[in-house]
Amino acid sequence: MSDLTLTKTLMRNGVWEGIITSATSTETRPDIAVMYLDQPLEQTELSDGPDKGQWTLKVSIPAHAIADGVQTFVILDRTKDDKLAHFSLVAGDPLADDLRAEIELLRAELDMLKRAFRRHCLETM
Repeated sequence: MSDLTLTKTLMRNGVWEGIITSATSTETRPDIAVMYLDQPLEQTELSDGPDKGQWTLKVSIPAHAIADGVQTFVILDRTKDDKLAHFSLVAGDPLADDLRAEIELLRAELDMLKRAFRRHCLETM
């Protein structure tokens, strides 16, 4: 089990950022890999963080990874071969249509339940 924790700070302009913190406050730079489709990404940067035992991780999302569907990136501690975190990108029209359809279905069912509840309240008064 890794003594590292990873906390996401932001994602902006195609760059995912997070802070890696060592539980032992060591100054040894961790060996981090970011995997996409079981291949390591080269567009990563690990720099000293704001405090001792912390590092800032920046992952530039490659253009080929921005595609329809769900794209998942896994961040690993190579020393312990342990997963620290993951993040996903969700994009595309088919997915958006599915989500909108699900929301519309939920709204319709909620309206039906509201009508049935109101009718029940009127009948039991």
